[in-house]
Amino acid sequence: MLDDPRTHGLWERTAPAASATSRLLGNHSADVVVVGAGFTGLSAALHLAEAGARVVVLEAVDVGFGGSGRNVGLVNAGMWVMPDALPGALGAVHGQRLLDLLGQAPSVVFDLIDRHGIDCQPVRTGTLHCGVGAKGAADLAERARQWQVRGADVELLDAAETARRVGTGAYSAALLDRRAGTIQPLAYVRGLSQAAEAAGASIHAASPVTAYAREGARWRVVTDAGSVTADWVVVATNAYTATPWPEIRREIVRLPYFQIATAPLSQNLARSILPERQGCWDTKDVLSSFRFDRDDRLVFGSVGSLRGSGAAIHRRWARRSLERLFPQLGGVAFEAEWFGQIGMTADSLPKFHRLDERVVSFSGYNGRGIAPGTVFGQTLAAHILGRLPEADLPLPVTEPVPQRFRGVREAYYEVGAQVAHLSSKI
Repeated sequence: MLDDPRTHGLWERTAPAASATSRLLGNHSADVVVVGAGFTGLSAALHLAEAGARVVVLEAVDVGFGGSGRNVGLVNAGMWVMPDALPGALGAVHGQRLLDLLGQAPSVVFDLIDRHGIDCQPVRTGTLHCGVGAKGAADLAERARQWQVRGADVELLDAAETARRVGTGAYSAALLDRRAGTIQPLAYVRGLSQAAEAAGASIHAASPVTAYAREGARWRVVTDAGSVTADWVVVATNAYTATPWPEIRREIVRLPYFQIATAPLSQNLARSILPERQGCWDTKDVLSSFRFDRDDRLVFGSVGSLRGSGAAIHRRWARRSLERLFPQLGGVAFEAEWFGQIGMTADSLPKFHRLDERVVSFSGYNGRGIAPGTVFGQTLAAHILGRLPEADLPLPVTEPVPQRFRGVREAYYEVGAQVAHLSSKI
């Protein structure tokens, strides 16, 4: 996108073509205007349109341009924080609601894929959270305990079983979550767009929102070449939020994350790593992730951006790390590299905001965008349609709270990732 191979990399090269979308021109009317064509916005649009609502989606660049199209592609249940932490952070009622919703969220994703025939390389063999050292193993044991008492289909694997499942002896343990899986994220978000259009939604790319204002009892949302007047506004822009809702952006610290894909591996090499094709990530503070795509490319990622000095530093680190984890790869060629931004909140939990009367938003996925974004979009649709009162939402209504020293922290994460990878031996 934007003629830059480092925005969406392999996903842009291997996703089915996007539907043709036109720029918004002139003045239009709808029941709901959705701002942002990512997982949340398009899930909301799809579920609203299927219920008969008139929906217009406005996207500043193109479908999946933000974090949705640059995602690692792990369809995970829950959030980064431990399950037991949610009731303490959100209260017993909302904490349990969020656990219930996110625990079954991967099923919602895979059901949508099946129902709409979305060609996005779905693999539902679970994910592996890989422990590094004794601390990593202990953390995973506690996470497994907390999910198992809630009836989740998760299993703690010892070092030997982890080595068999992953193909390396580098990890002390792993948490296998059978609820989860992997997809090609840009292909999935494009599929949601096509399904929403088929249900009757109108989707307009290259249509950045510049302002919004009341027009009687409704809202007029203005772009650089047109406008939409609607009863409701859904703001689904998360880490890529610009005007006219800067309060969302001020609440989020952006964490850069890059991915590098190898050339397709030979059959023998591909069978020696992740033979069951789970997606993986580890317990390090500066974590790594890895997974395969449909054509047996190994996709390896970590914190950092591929610009300036970071491009060479992170590329060399990825090479060293792969050789340490999987020495059989030798000097395998890298075929694509790209990066994006993860929206981090102060407590690592997503937020529901009522930005004004009938102007609503979910944001702050903290690296868990696919399944939460999909079910939060579905939740917004149910709320707008009058099927889910505000009091029954999975998150409490909160005001956006700016994070202190946001710019300094974002610079620190980018530079700090370079320092960590420059000095790391693996």
